[in-house]
Amino acid sequence: MPNKKYATPTEALEGLTSDGMTVAVGGFGLCGIPEQLILALRDSGVQSLTAISNNAGVDDWGLGLLLQSRQICRMVSSYVGENAEFERQFLAGELELEFTPQGTLAERMRAGGAGIPGFYTRTGVGTVVAEGKEHREFDGLTHILEEGIRADLALVKAWRADEVGNLVFAKTARNFNPAVAMCGAVTVAEVEEIVPVGTLDPDQIHIPGIYVHRIVQTVPEKRIEQRTTSPS
Repeated sequence: MPNKKYATPTEALEGLTSDGMTVAVGGFGLCGIPEQLILALRDSGVQSLTAISNNAGVDDWGLGLLLQSRQICRMVSSYVGENAEFERQFLAGELELEFTPQGTLAERMRAGGAGIPGFYTRTGVGTVVAEGKEHREFDGLTHILEEGIRADLALVKAWRADEVGNLVFAKTARNFNPAVAMCGAVTVAEVEEIVPVGTLDPDQIHIPGIYVHRIVQTVPEKRIEQRTTSPS
């Protein structure tokens, strides 16, 4: 049985990073992001990244840290509205952006992980999303061809893992993480707990270990993106 456990996020990324690579990153806002792996990726000094993620984090956390350090040159995302630095770089022409509808983005990653090179969808027909893409009619309705995504590296955050990399995500932190885990040529999972093989209920495993190549246990830093309170 291969040893997938690494002692630190830096060690978990050793030998996996290179300039110009594509990196898929799990999370939705700040929920379920692999925050310690993102820090290790920043500290690696890798440049000219294409980051594939639902969003770009916030200015001082998540992928926003890689935008601050100018290590991302291109984003493939569905929502980037919480990051002022992203907005500044994009409007200044310093950052390339491929906007992708949220469901389409999730399916592109899932399809890539399942070995499906492309699929047709009605989402985006008649908008700028459809420009330059193949159109085809099914049942009298126009669809566009979207390509599956395969990333050089995928970074995900899970609640629990066993020693062979089977993953369980916690509640809404599941979000994009399963699709991201599937689409990576190499997938690294940051987890809160690693348990012996056989501990996890097979019916409760969200991503089988065949998709996961390395795991590292970290202490999570769970920040709140937008705190909302009600009157007492």
